[in-house]
Amino acid sequence: MIRRATLFSLLLAVVSAVSALGAQSPPVRSEQEILIQLEQDWDEAFHRNDARFIEPILADEFMVTYPDGTRGDKAKELEMAIVEQPIESSRLDEFTVKVYRDTAVVWFTQHLVGQSQGQQVALTFRYVDVFVFRNGRWQCVASQSTRVS
Repeated sequence: MIRRATLFSLLLAVVSAVSALGAQSPPVRSEQEILIQLEQDWDEAFHRNDARFIEPILADEFMVTYPDGTRGDKAKELEMAIVEQPIESSRLDEFTVKVYRDTAVVWFTQHLVGQSQGQQVALTFRYVDVFVFRNGRWQCVASQSTRVS
């Protein structure tokens, strides 16, 4: 009987220790959650003019099509990131993320509020970004934005 009680106590201690370890580990995030966070971090970095943060997110072959139809590359996007923008707030929502092995497509909406020619303006853009998973991280290879209001 004592042996059973000791074995039961030992088993209970092991289960408790494993449960405690499991409770301490950070939750596992899906690739979709990682990409949404990456988009949000990129947006925040852009609005604080942090090109150093943005640089590794953009692949060397990155290409972008802006709302006016012009195109840019990684260098142009990084140049734009250091220009002070008259933006008071930026909010991203309506995310849809599709992952295809080492490629992902992210659709989302951006809501901007700021000043233009002395007037308060609110603009909405829809984006589609294409990412490739390389060297243990997601990098954006293409982006297109369309102004909807």
